[in-house]
Amino acid sequence: MYFLTGWPRRLLCPLRSEEEPFHIQPSSQRFYFAVLSETQLSIWFSRPSVLIVSYIESAKAAAQFGFYQKTQWKPDDSMIAVATVKGYILLFDVVGGGDDKYLYEPVYPKGSARVRVTPGYKEEQCAPALSLEMKKPVDLEAPITSLQSLQEDLLVCTADGYLHVLHWDGQGSNGHKAICLTTIPFSLDLQSARGGPSLELEGVYIRCMEYCVTLDGYAVVLSDGRLGFITPLSNTITADQLQGVWAADVTDGTCVAVNNKYRLMAFGTASGSVLVYMIDTTTGSMQLSHKLELTPKHYPDIYNKTGPVKLICWSPDCSVVMVTWECGGLSLWSVFGAHLICTLGEDFAYRSDGTKKDPIKISSMCWGAEGYHLWVLPNKQERRRQEEQQEVEMGEPRQSFLQAGILQFHFIKSALTVNPCTSNQEQVLLHGEDRLYLTCGDPTQVHSTSDSHAHSHLHTRDSSPLHHPPNPDSSLSQGLSTLLGHKHWHVVQIHSTYLESNWPIRFAAIDTAGQCMAVAGRRGFAHYSLFTRKWKLFGNITQEQNMTVTGGLAWWNDFVVVACYNFIDQQEQLRLYQRSSNLDNAFASVTKLHSDTLLLNVFRDMVILFRADCSICLYSLERRNDSPNPSANVELLQEVSMSRYIPHPALVVSVTLTSVRTETGITLKAPQQLPFCPPVVLAQCVENVWTTCRSNRKKRHLLEALWLSCGEAGMKVWLPLFPRDHRKPHSFLSRRIMLPFHINIYPLAVLFEDALVLGATNETVLYDGLQGSSEPLEAVFPFCTVERTSQIYLHHILRQLLVRNLGEQALMLAQSCASLPYFPHVMELMVHVVLEEEATSREPIPDPLLPTVAKFITEFPLFLQTIVHCARKTEYALWNYLFAAVGNPKDLFEECLMAQDLDTAASYLIILQNMEVPAVSRQHATLLFNTALEQGKWDLCRHMIRFLKAIGSGEMDTPPPTPTTQEPSSTGGFEFFRNRSISLSQSADSITTGKFSLQKTYSMPTGPSAKGRDVECAENMYIDMMLWRHARHLLEQVRLRDLGCFSAQLGFELIGWLCRERNRVARVDDFVSALKRLHKDFLWPFPVIPVGSLNSPLKNGRCRTVLSTRLLKSQSADSLLNSDMDTALPPTNPTNHTWLDGLGQSAKEMDTASSAHSNQHSPQTHDAFLSLLTNKVEEYSIGSATDLTETSSVVDGDWTMVDENSSTLSLSQAELEHISMELANKGPHKSQVQLRYLLHVFMEAGCLEWCVVIGLILRDANVIKQVIGFLDSPEVPQETVQSVRNGLLAVDTWASTDCLGYKPFLNLIQPQLQQLMESASEQVQPEAFQPTSQSSKLGGSEGLGGAVVPRPEDNRGVAAPLGLALPSLEPAGGFSRPPSEDCAPEQKEEQGEDEGTYDCTLS
Repeated sequence: MYFLTGWPRRLLCPLRSEEEPFHIQPSSQRFYFAVLSETQLSIWFSRPSVLIVSYIESAKAAAQFGFYQKTQWKPDDSMIAVATVKGYILLFDVVGGGDDKYLYEPVYPKGSARVRVTPGYKEEQCAPALSLEMKKPVDLEAPITSLQSLQEDLLVCTADGYLHVLHWDGQGSNGHKAICLTTIPFSLDLQSARGGPSLELEGVYIRCMEYCVTLDGYAVVLSDGRLGFITPLSNTITADQLQGVWAADVTDGTCVAVNNKYRLMAFGTASGSVLVYMIDTTTGSMQLSHKLELTPKHYPDIYNKTGPVKLICWSPDCSVVMVTWECGGLSLWSVFGAHLICTLGEDFAYRSDGTKKDPIKISSMCWGAEGYHLWVLPNKQERRRQEEQQEVEMGEPRQSFLQAGILQFHFIKSALTVNPCTSNQEQVLLHGEDRLYLTCGDPTQVHSTSDSHAHSHLHTRDSSPLHHPPNPDSSLSQGLSTLLGHKHWHVVQIHSTYLESNWPIRFAAIDTAGQCMAVAGRRGFAHYSLFTRKWKLFGNITQEQNMTVTGGLAWWNDFVVVACYNFIDQQEQLRLYQRSSNLDNAFASVTKLHSDTLLLNVFRDMVILFRADCSICLYSLERRNDSPNPSANVELLQEVSMSRYIPHPALVVSVTLTSVRTETGITLKAPQQLPFCPPVVLAQCVENVWTTCRSNRKKRHLLEALWLSCGEAGMKVWLPLFPRDHRKPHSFLSRRIMLPFHINIYPLAVLFEDALVLGATNETVLYDGLQGSSEPLEAVFPFCTVERTSQIYLHHILRQLLVRNLGEQALMLAQSCASLPYFPHVMELMVHVVLEEEATSREPIPDPLLPTVAKFITEFPLFLQTIVHCARKTEYALWNYLFAAVGNPKDLFEECLMAQDLDTAASYLIILQNMEVPAVSRQHATLLFNTALEQGKWDLCRHMIRFLKAIGSGEMDTPPPTPTTQEPSSTGGFEFFRNRSISLSQSADSITTGKFSLQKTYSMPTGPSAKGRDVECAENMYIDMMLWRHARHLLEQVRLRDLGCFSAQLGFELIGWLCRERNRVARVDDFVSALKRLHKDFLWPFPVIPVGSLNSPLKNGRCRTVLSTRLLKSQSADSLLNSDMDTALPPTNPTNHTWLDGLGQSAKEMDTASSAHSNQHSPQTHDAFLSLLTNKVEEYSIGSATDLTETSSVVDGDWTMVDENSSTLSLSQAELEHISMELANKGPHKSQVQLRYLLHVFMEAGCLEWCVVIGLILRDANVIKQVIGFLDSPEVPQETVQSVRNGLLAVDTWASTDCLGYKPFLNLIQPQLQQLMESASEQVQPEAFQPTSQSSKLGGSEGLGGAVVPRPEDNRGVAAPLGLALPSLEPAGGFSRPPSEDCAPEQKEEQGEDEGTYDCTLS
């Protein structure tokens, strides 16, 4: 409504004086302000805020009359009356200053278009030079308590109990009348009024009085604190024609202010609260409407220490009231009691260090023009103290004359306060004295009714305006995307040229799309487009100055609709101006009106006017495109007189057409006539109304409702009730229902479909670093800003419907809104609010709502999440009450598991842990852990491991409040995995190389006690058992890919476990089905035989020789690799697996040795052709897909090693075709990396059958050769040898019938198969198989094995032991990924140069 902005401005009086100003009174239009000090009357101008004239009383006259006390303006601003202490009324004439009319004149730059065009034009924009002339004083012979100005008379109350009526001119026989208060009969209402005088008023006088035009009476506060209302029974004020009414039971009144628009009287009391009364129209008695008081909830320190109310001021538009107390401070309320601002709390009352400030005490205040400013006179002591401090600081000599100061507070206000038109109900539009604030959404989405329209709107809108009504599915109705964009305002500065001559801005309106604004000041109007970022003003200033907007502004499509008064024709008109045309009367559609327009509104293609004769006029609007400039056709539809229902036209706050109907709808009789029914009172104390003309079948409840803002009573919605499934409505079911609900913000707009209320709120920023011994204003007051706010209201409405047993309607409404992004939050809020109220209630609740709410929420899939989220945001004490209504958490947990909603189930675990014994928690945690393992939810698995450990450590003590607090010390929980290094086998107990440290599997840090250690060990064992069971399950189902992910993600010691399971579950029963399953899991294509494979270029000698020479040349690189390996590796302790120890080394030797020998027919060979060749041998990174320890060879295809003299290979077309065919037989690179990694793991663990299967799918002859070589070792059990032999035979048989693509490879390894068949013959061990040194066996202690490697956030840039670059793992696969085979040479070199800068992470 009204919001403070910025800092207050201090206006210093140019005349130094000892006297302090203590009273300020505005003229009727608030352009002039009379300021009184003891012997001085000053007149200030509003804009610019300058002193015009001061009248200083002579010492002799001051002695005769006494000091000045109060002042009043004549309604036409031509006279001022001043009351003095000794009972004199001094009347002053305000005279214009002859030829020298202006104190200040604007200076324009040369060539400026704004020059004087019309006579009198400059009067409006400059401070006029006035003078004051005193007339004959009037002596009333008693102290004056109150002054009140009427049209022709001045009403003066004196302390001797008389009411004096003075004529402003002081001439004639009726120049002065006096009425004694005791002659006025008072009663509690007008019906029981007695005719005789009231004797109880002896010795009582009127302390404060104000005239109310719309009630035609005087609100008075008597000297004994009673409140009354005096009504003249006839037009003239005479003693026998006055009748008084008491307010019952009030005896501490201090002051009064009346609100003419709403017919309210606000009385201040000594207790500090403001009582707002209305007059009951039937009995004439005074009835309390509401109270304005500070609440202990929001102002606990000050609410009962404010002292009596000192002043009350209603704003010029009567929508807000400002109150100040004897102890100081300002507080602002809306007309029906919504509290907006108070300077007695928060940053206004406290400094940033927490010390309290003294509230500023106020001696007088009044609102400026249109309510943009509040003029405040601080108390004398306040100002004198500040001035003295300033002078001490300045070091100036003490002067007896001080500069008086006036504080000016700045406000911005909602456009609805004065122009309640509904052309856009969903935008918040605020206006200050020189700028507009609007809620801007994302401008790119504002007009996207469809993609095809989006661009045309932006460019062609000014030439060919939008002519179709908003589409209900467009973003205009989906306010979420646009109007909730961000917290910022779009601030538009009003054009200074327009402001200069037409300040203050009185009306503002925004169009439906939120892209065009119009403002109207004293004369004319102007409009602005966000598209062009330009203002349009009248080209002809005469036209602008010859009209004034009276009834308001609105937008209809791209026309501005204006109800205005034309000074030349001296008549009221309705005008429509097209937005894209020039602003000129030549392009306007003008309709003459018969009576003054007070209010205007637009609905679809109709304009509704409310006129000063209390009639309503409806006009239809139609667009005409026949002329070059589009115009509008306006036709009168209907006139309806409302004078029977409205006592005074000024009382109507807004008039709105709506599609909402009352139940007694009348059918249309004549085709042109709209039905008119007698008025129905829907609600009282209404400040604003929102409704929309859009329709949406899916959200009928929200779009066909009427939304009301009711001050302190919150909001109300008049909601339609629909029969379900188009059934016939029940006869007893009303068609609509009024539901009240409270929100925490002041509503300024309603987003109908989005179930949101938009508002604004004052925020403050402290700048008290500026303080010295004298505090400047900036330190006394915080800097005020206005923030956008929004609030959900849906849960309030659903709850109200459930309370009234309208569950079916609530369900329909909720289902229509279930797609909103914050719908889950709505459900949570509803449960939470009801739970808090009922569970904390002291008295038993006869009909609790929580079970109904719980049953209601079960209708939605969000039920389980809603309950657990609500429980976790609620204190533990309320859980029993909650779960008594919604069901046992154990049952809800099981429902989550059945619904596969594991994250929600995990939340229920925390509930169970607090409500049940540890055994139950562990049982449910185990269930969840197993399910999470099965579904591959690794994050959840890690949390479950931590949770199970926490339960274990918690069993010794009391049950922990939450699992997170029970983690073991810094290395416990996941820290434990985090700090473990890469380990590929259990061959080494602890090796420290550089920054790496190794620990044993699941070795927890030593606990504080042996008992604690035992529990931890038992807990770890329990977790290990579950992990082993899952690994066994995966291996049995041949799910190698899942096994790899599981190992990498959870830090499972895969190699160690496989070593133990080597002869149990890690066997392969059916090689063929295992091979098929791997093809499927790793997306690996079955090999196909290329056409013309008989003529393969690889069979001829030329290709073979090229390869051989290249490979022989690269032996130097291989030796380089070997030397690097030997120097980099730490010594390791030998273990008892003799044949196994040589395994990794043998694999490496095999790769390097065999690269130049007999396997050129292997498919892997072709990678050599595709690898990019570079010249810098010394910069190579060393690494391969299979293992960190294994050197790379051309045969593996990971890197190409050639010497500096190498040249590129030239290949024929046939060779290229063959290579591309071979590439097609390969799976994705990632799968290849993963398979190589698994091959390495199984090799390390000695699971030779699996090595054969992976060797087959990779079609790597070396692997098969290696394994068959190992089968001769005496440690290998005979069953394994038998299994490998049978498996290979089965694969051969299958390949012959079903997959011929494998035959070339099987033929290639025929010698090894033959060797396996003749296993009795003597084994030939090649020289290369002998281990060169113990140090070259890495033993897996530094590979990428079964442990999680350090996380990137812990060990940023830790180098791997060999200086190998370990790239990050792929998020999806979870396996380590070496450098890509196909990456460019520059990348490879770069990796080589900063080796070890990669982090090895497991995602």
